[in-house]
Amino acid sequence: MATRNEDGRGISRKNFLRAGGALGLLALGVPGCDLLSTDPQGRGQTGDGGAGGGGDAAAVESPKLASQVKNGTLPALKDRLPAKPVVVEPVDRAGQYGGEWHTALQGSADSSWARRILSYDYLLRWDLEWKQMLPNLAERFEANADGTEYTFVLRQGIKWSDGKPFTADDIVFAQNDVLNNTELFPVAPWPGRAERVDDLTVRIALDRPDGLFLQRQCTDLGQYLIGYPRHYLQRFHLKYSPDVAEQAKAERLEDWAALFGTKADPLLNVDLPVLSAWKFTRPANGGTRAVAERNPYYWKVDPDGRQLPYIDQVSFEVISDVQVMVTKAIAGDFDMHCRHFNSLTNKPVLARGRTQGDYDFFNLRSGSMNHTLIQLNQTHKDPVLRKIFQNKSFRIGLSHAINRQEIIDTAFQKQGRPWQAAPRPESELFDEEMATQYTKYDVSLANRYLDEAGFARRDGNGRRLRPDGKPIAFSLEFSAELRPEWADTAQLLTTYWKAVGITASAQPRSRALWVERVEANEHDVVIWQGDQGGFNMRATILEPFYFFPQTTGSRYGIRWAEWYATRGKSGEEPLEPNRRQMALYDQILATTDQDRQATLIKEILAIAKEEFQIIGVGLEANGYGIVKSHFHNVPAEMIDTYTIQTPGPSHPEQYFIQS
Repeated sequence: MATRNEDGRGISRKNFLRAGGALGLLALGVPGCDLLSTDPQGRGQTGDGGAGGGGDAAAVESPKLASQVKNGTLPALKDRLPAKPVVVEPVDRAGQYGGEWHTALQGSADSSWARRILSYDYLLRWDLEWKQMLPNLAERFEANADGTEYTFVLRQGIKWSDGKPFTADDIVFAQNDVLNNTELFPVAPWPGRAERVDDLTVRIALDRPDGLFLQRQCTDLGQYLIGYPRHYLQRFHLKYSPDVAEQAKAERLEDWAALFGTKADPLLNVDLPVLSAWKFTRPANGGTRAVAERNPYYWKVDPDGRQLPYIDQVSFEVISDVQVMVTKAIAGDFDMHCRHFNSLTNKPVLARGRTQGDYDFFNLRSGSMNHTLIQLNQTHKDPVLRKIFQNKSFRIGLSHAINRQEIIDTAFQKQGRPWQAAPRPESELFDEEMATQYTKYDVSLANRYLDEAGFARRDGNGRRLRPDGKPIAFSLEFSAELRPEWADTAQLLTTYWKAVGITASAQPRSRALWVERVEANEHDVVIWQGDQGGFNMRATILEPFYFFPQTTGSRYGIRWAEWYATRGKSGEEPLEPNRRQMALYDQILATTDQDRQATLIKEILAIAKEEFQIIGVGLEANGYGIVKSHFHNVPAEMIDTYTIQTPGPSHPEQYFIQS
């Protein structure tokens, strides 16, 4: 049965491998929903309907924009909005215009937080509870029965931030000229061709079935179809500009592909037209502050027909040191923020500073299944270590040697409980046996498994020996700048493993170096969080890379993931159980039957449970963000995960600042 719904850059190795995996399982029907509606006359519980007491309740647009209309430098609002604007129901009440949202980036390369605030609008979107897939830039969409053809009908009258129309031609350009160009994308996120049906309708025919293609358009991968304005970027594309190599040379770039990638980056190029609520006018490349200003052509309104966003601009202070962020938060420097410094370790000091900083907490329901995943590189360049790491009994022995409760008590403020790489208790896929297997702290049992693994022989210092006679030793790499708890965790792990004859050295790395080493397959054993794939069934099917080698997120089998993503053109052929998982996932891609997809993902998890390829430490506790008393319409609670681009589903465009 066909699925139907109607609504009332140059790329890194990491990204192209990630794009090779598929995403998601969601209901494709859209029931009545007040959060996002296309009925301009819709009304919700917004109190008196006023503008938050700001005195501009009658204004239908920002006073700054109204003045530009008055002096003739900007078209009238009716000529900037689409025929049927998306109507956003405020969380609490209608807001007032104006103000500057003060937040922060952890270094100038912190694209994640910037995208979560600025770039969450794609063809489709998630609702706040991650239960529905909703129309967004696309007003209607449909898929054929076998998941090989998808049609999107865009909203009439949507414009880029420079006032040019957003049409089917932009999506055709993005798919055919950008994603399909091997100099820009060595592996396309989805191989296929786009066809322009009319100005607002585009049909995408995929080279192979993908029953999850619609769900991709709700995630950060959705940027690929709506992030390349043809009218602007074709001047930097070899197909349309024969002199593009000279342009690249003039800007001291390696080639035209590097030039195109730079020009197509909304975080670096302030001239790039966008469809988001705000756009960068001062990028973060090397400076101490980045600024994004209101998009005068943004295509959403509140229930009274007042154009969003309410806030004039977003100011990002660029700070590398997390503790500096904590100090600034307590000083009241941030209006709303929920990344970087909001760790369990910092919560007590932030709680004490609430009065001084004039802020309070809001709740984050964790989308992470584990705060510490230990991934042994089973495609290691050293064939001896590779064989050791591929030994399941060796991994079980390491797991039983870990005193998880001590780690939880010492490093994680007694929050959480011992947990493996397994779906959270809230998930439809929760399996208590999978979550708790091999979590018992038992040194004798750990030694028994390590002996049975074939490593009973020791040297005079009690160190277990490899088959070649050398001590079993490896580096345990982590990024303390991402999670300060990992410094203590890593030291405890090395102590536990030393007690059973295994030598591990804790190696803190910068996040950038950590990523670089992992992508180059230079790592031994790494720590990362189980930040995706565990919240619910949708999450697991969207991003299952902790359950089988699918993308570069699968740090225990990076070369196996490459083999899968490139269809065997590069990388290494995985072990037989992983090949079975890959075949099952291919079946998920080949069907739009949700019941069938659910059955298949359960089979993938059953193999993951049996093979036990990743060691977990503890279930991630729920988190928190901070919000100032004058900053409104932030929900009291939201799901926290990059998959749904938190806080994107809460509509940051309807946040407002009380003057």
